[in-house]
Amino acid sequence: MKSALFSFNNLQFIKHPKSDELIDSEAQLILGFGAKKIFESSDIFRQLKSKYPKAEIALCSTAGEIYDAEVMDNSVSISVMQFAKTKIKTATVQITDFENSTEAGIALVKKLDFNQLTHVLILSDGGLVNGSQLVEGINSIVQHKIPITGGLAGDGKDFNYTLVGCNAAPSKGVIAAIGFYGDDIKIAHGTLGGWEMFGTEKVITQSINNKLSEIDNSSALDLYKTYLGKYADELPGSALLFPLSVTLPNTDVPVVRTILSIDNEAKTMTFAGDVPIGSKVRFMKANFDKLVEAASTAALQSLKPTDTSKPKVALLISCVGRKLILDNRIDEEVEAVKDIFGDNTLLTGFYSYGEISPFNENVNCSLHNQTMTITTINEQ
Repeated sequence: MKSALFSFNNLQFIKHPKSDELIDSEAQLILGFGAKKIFESSDIFRQLKSKYPKAEIALCSTAGEIYDAEVMDNSVSISVMQFAKTKIKTATVQITDFENSTEAGIALVKKLDFNQLTHVLILSDGGLVNGSQLVEGINSIVQHKIPITGGLAGDGKDFNYTLVGCNAAPSKGVIAAIGFYGDDIKIAHGTLGGWEMFGTEKVITQSINNKLSEIDNSSALDLYKTYLGKYADELPGSALLFPLSVTLPNTDVPVVRTILSIDNEAKTMTFAGDVPIGSKVRFMKANFDKLVEAASTAALQSLKPTDTSKPKVALLISCVGRKLILDNRIDEEVEAVKDIFGDNTLLTGFYSYGEISPFNENVNCSLHNQTMTITTINEQ
């Protein structure tokens, strides 16, 4: 396997010095993560297709781009991969063609060939798609037999609309699946949040999909405001500082859910993923050092003890909430990952509206918020 990393900035492609020398016509996979306005104002897809004619090209908008050990804005981080034996196949659906995101997830993975399928990477619209329903649909087909990782596209901190494209210019409502085939591809993953839980455990008693109304038979919004104290006056912006730990029914491992909006009249809170009735919840708060430490731990999780070499490429998908919280310290979580992998692993990725990954060695994938999720790619 060979890989190269580029940053597209000011209409120019800048190649990372640690990149391998590739045969452009033999490249099989291009991943590009960038600012929405660049995809809308440039012909970057056409340029990439012209340079890498045989490659599957997947692009998505971000809330910030990861280019090796740097976090950037208003750029595109582009990873180019050339495999010796691995095959790549892609599929896409348009969310507006389906009644819900569960059906879209089912239809998406059914388009893939399951023969020798080793791993699936998902890049999804982050504005129109319900991420937890998407994952539910995917899980119903793969039956937890194939690892799924990926994330939901971002739109900075505007939360307006996002763009995804696979072998086409990025557009609204697209969900893309990238399948890796064969025994020679080695893909691993890790995910961790680093948030501190506080308060007693409570139970969701009224909700519809991702809209929460009641916790312990009381107004969830009123209870949340009580816990926030002085930060309640800064809602909904301050909600990124205080996500919710949610243990779904019939599961043991909690997931983190970010609050997208609140309705003071209806007394409801809308989350980035579903919060079903019967789920156990605890409030969470940020700890800067633990967020950075969690990124490092996620990198370690993705390295198996039997690995004799570091991966060629590490795909980092971190949450926009972490970026807003860490602010001018945001480079620290990427640098912590770089310290684990070393100079010969090229880092790419983006800040997202949701992360998709199994828990550690578990193959059952879940939607996460406020985590650093890492997918490592290598070929033996």
